[in-house]
Amino acid sequence: METKALKTLEFDKILKRLSDFAVMESTKDEIMRIMPAKTLKSAQKMQDETKEASRILTKCGSLPITCASDVTASLKRADMGGTLTMSELLNIAKVLETARRIKMHTKDAECEILAEHIDALYEDKRLETDITGAVIDAETMADDASSTLLDIRRKIRAANNKVKDILQKIITSPSHQKHLQEQLITLRGDRYVIPLKSEYKGAIPGVVHDVSATGSTIFLEPMSVVETNNEIRRLLGEEKDEIEKILANLTNEVALVSKLIKMSYDTISCIDLIFAKGKYALATDAFAPNINDKGHINLRRARHPLIDPKKVVATDIYLGKNFDTLVITGPNTGGKTVTLKTIGLLTVMALSGLHITAEEGSEIAVFEDVFADIGDEQSIEQSLSTFSAHMVNIVDILSKISEKSLCLFDELGAGTDPTEGAALAISILEYVKNTGAKCAATTHYSELKVYALSNNRVENASCEFDVETLAPTYRLLIGIPGKSNAFAISKRLGLSQFIIDNAKKHIDTESVKFEDVISELEKNRILSEREKDKAQSIKQEAENIKKEMAKRNKILDEKTEKILEKARAEAKKIIEDAKRETEDALKQIKKAQKMKDLTEANREMERARQKINKKSKENADNKYEKPSVNTKAPKSVKLGDSVEIVSMGQKGTVVTLPDRSGALTVKVGIMKLKSNLSDLRLIKEEKPKQKQKRASGGMGDGAKYMNVSAELDLRGENIEDSIYILEKFLDDAVLSSLTQVRIIHGKGTGALRQGIHQYLRKQPRVESFALASYGEGDSGVTIVKLK
Repeated sequence: METKALKTLEFDKILKRLSDFAVMESTKDEIMRIMPAKTLKSAQKMQDETKEASRILTKCGSLPITCASDVTASLKRADMGGTLTMSELLNIAKVLETARRIKMHTKDAECEILAEHIDALYEDKRLETDITGAVIDAETMADDASSTLLDIRRKIRAANNKVKDILQKIITSPSHQKHLQEQLITLRGDRYVIPLKSEYKGAIPGVVHDVSATGSTIFLEPMSVVETNNEIRRLLGEEKDEIEKILANLTNEVALVSKLIKMSYDTISCIDLIFAKGKYALATDAFAPNINDKGHINLRRARHPLIDPKKVVATDIYLGKNFDTLVITGPNTGGKTVTLKTIGLLTVMALSGLHITAEEGSEIAVFEDVFADIGDEQSIEQSLSTFSAHMVNIVDILSKISEKSLCLFDELGAGTDPTEGAALAISILEYVKNTGAKCAATTHYSELKVYALSNNRVENASCEFDVETLAPTYRLLIGIPGKSNAFAISKRLGLSQFIIDNAKKHIDTESVKFEDVISELEKNRILSEREKDKAQSIKQEAENIKKEMAKRNKILDEKTEKILEKARAEAKKIIEDAKRETEDALKQIKKAQKMKDLTEANREMERARQKINKKSKENADNKYEKPSVNTKAPKSVKLGDSVEIVSMGQKGTVVTLPDRSGALTVKVGIMKLKSNLSDLRLIKEEKPKQKQKRASGGMGDGAKYMNVSAELDLRGENIEDSIYILEKFLDDAVLSSLTQVRIIHGKGTGALRQGIHQYLRKQPRVESFALASYGEGDSGVTIVKLK
């Protein structure tokens, strides 16, 4: 792909931004050399890698890449027998550490596409530890790098201390105070010396190693420390030799696996590049496009990636499916050039493995070449030299295009006589179309609008312009040719209406009619878009209602199933209790039959008989058993009457009046059931019992309420169901002598809270209620005080 076109599209600026997300210097250099792929397979693979990198970054965070320096030259020198420096060895240890940590970091990341890269990393914990254990930093070898080095350094420290002790005695001796320039021990060329006044040069025997700039001070090595200083110098030489030996040994270890380390370094650089793309995608809110080899481009809400995200206007652009050539018209500064660059730049980005700044589901086609003749000139007068420069570029493009090319022309045919320029532009577009290449071109010429209307596989487009504000909207309208709006803009800027009317007389009648048709199309488009937006709004509202109803039905089904399950469980328990009671009674009867005392036996049998009769009566009165005949059916009922559905044994409230046949609806819990007057029994309203005293020692009728919780959680319930649950909860709370309860309704929209408060205001059992204090639930909890 031509670098000139990439430069024109400002792809280099994208790569520079991408390089800022890389860690390694070699990766940054590699990024600046990226070229778009020419095959679907390679482009798709790079997109998949970037997508997986983005997922891992979101899940696990950035990779622990710490090997910023290039180790290629060091590894090559190790292979050739050279000895590496401490700094070079540490850089190699960083590569081994990075490989090991990347493997650990991605262990639970479920890598698929990147698995081959992760598996190619070579980790050698032993070699890594050998290096980091021996080398502290770029200039320091650890004492325990070898036992020999440790011994040498121990001797050096002992010799240093010996010299310092001798010199300390000299400089603190009263007899030498007048000879010394100052009481100081210093170094000159690895030898310990003392500063002596030059006039007392012979006062202390020794070797002079240096003289001050003024000549007033000499630096003397007393004879008493010469031998020890010589020993230190010899030991320092041994230390240097031992360090060289250690470095040579470590270098040999590196040389044995240098090829594996080089492969690992290159792999880390490759991974760094892939994750730089992932970071860039997350930073720019970009998505992976669908890539095809059919020449189809379909960009949804595409944004130019180099324009400030707060200012850029998203637009839809498509090309290659129903038409191959797109002719974009409209006024200057209307966004035509930006549209061309957006098409070209997002294409080369996608083919380079970068996600694009467009909505998910956008499509990009694979092109072998992308050509661009785009200029930023916006002046009215254009010289012949400008036309010539553009034409030289276009001639070069036309000599290279194929059916696998994408061509982008800005202001095609401009800079020369309008008639000739328009004819030339049409001919160029015709040639490009016949080669099978995809093309987008901007122009001011009306002749190209007509060409697009009258030719297959060619489509008009325009960049929307608001004449009222004299500002472009930067939206691309495909299918509608644009107007230059010169008269409207001139009028808004204050040009005389007389001059404008006179100008219109000089325009060809057919051209005027054509522009009028465009204006009418624009009006119809605006009206159509408004109707479309309205229809979409209504459709969305209907979808929301449908989802809400489905959600409510699901909740209702679940609650109904719970009620039925509870009923089945209670019925089963009744049967099991009855069976157990009967078995106990039979055992008592058998026991009585074995008794010799006839009177006592009869008494025992009578007790068993009474027990069975009692249990049978209880089961007969159970709410799950249907009576054979309803002898208490009411002749009429009122809305709100409490009734029992006899056939079901369920109590409820009348919510609709009976029709002629007696059919009506009864609300039982959260369900509304169809029933009939003949299957109902009126339930008399019982007077509320007086509150039991808390201090009561007996259980009485309220025993079952003693374990009632003082807190009720209604989050997730609708208002209707919540009121039903709350009513029973308050009944139980009052019977349990609770004086205060907590109702948890959550914050949400506040609808549930308002419904509960409205219900509480009407309750005679409620003394007062208020929202909880801060830290105890505040507006999500209501505290209720009971009478």
